[in-house]
Amino acid sequence: MHGAGDRQLIDPRAVIDPGAELEEGVSVGPFSIIGDGVKVAAGTVIGPHVVIRGATQIGRDNRIYQFASIGEDPQDMKYAGEPTRLEIGDRNTIREFATLHRGTVQDRGVTRIGNDNLLMAYIHVAHDCILEDHIIMANAATLGGHVRIDRHAILGGFTKVHQFCRVGAHSFSGMGSSIGMDLPPYVMASGQPARPHGINREGLSRRGFGKEAIQQIKRAYKLIYHANKRLEEARDGIDAMLSDTPELEILSEFLKIKGRGILR
Repeated sequence: MHGAGDRQLIDPRAVIDPGAELEEGVSVGPFSIIGDGVKVAAGTVIGPHVVIRGATQIGRDNRIYQFASIGEDPQDMKYAGEPTRLEIGDRNTIREFATLHRGTVQDRGVTRIGNDNLLMAYIHVAHDCILEDHIIMANAATLGGHVRIDRHAILGGFTKVHQFCRVGAHSFSGMGSSIGMDLPPYVMASGQPARPHGINREGLSRRGFGKEAIQQIKRAYKLIYHANKRLEEARDGIDAMLSDTPELEILSEFLKIKGRGILR
């Protein structure tokens, strides 16, 4: 329920279910529909013509633009109306026509978005996806179900990520890429299907990585892709570098998880 103190922020043409909980200071534009079970924290701005269904929890200071669809049923043939959730953190920007769906009971039952992410127009986050923080999904980037995106990853416009794939921290995909296997941390990839093309040097520099750390990350990339080594051997070589370059720990841990196999 939304209290009298914040009514001046709710456009009278918006439709707010009595079972929705909007904290003081939430703004809702005209013709938006907020359903039963939706919870929105203070400072979040919801534009016109937005539809949000429950059970969806939205944190503080998010900005949701017009025509976004948030918390809709998952597009999964196995979904049979079970109660599942969408959880969105703080300070995210969700642009026009974005679609973010709830989870399924075949997985965790929740789709989760972290903090400080930029989700541009027409992006799609499918059921059971997990997005960490400071991620950019450019226009029309699309995630299949059960995808995990780690912090500071950037998906170029029209990138497609196959279900169950992982996208590592600080990685970058070029426009129109088709990612059908796991994209390791720090790696740049592009193409259909996507192929690795070095490390995200410019992004790392912008985020304060030092020259020595970037050089060691480049060495680790060469161990994986240019040293004619089995993946286990490359990983052992990276582990030997950890004492001098702790930034490589996320790459080492990523390679230890048995997923769909990494882009090669």
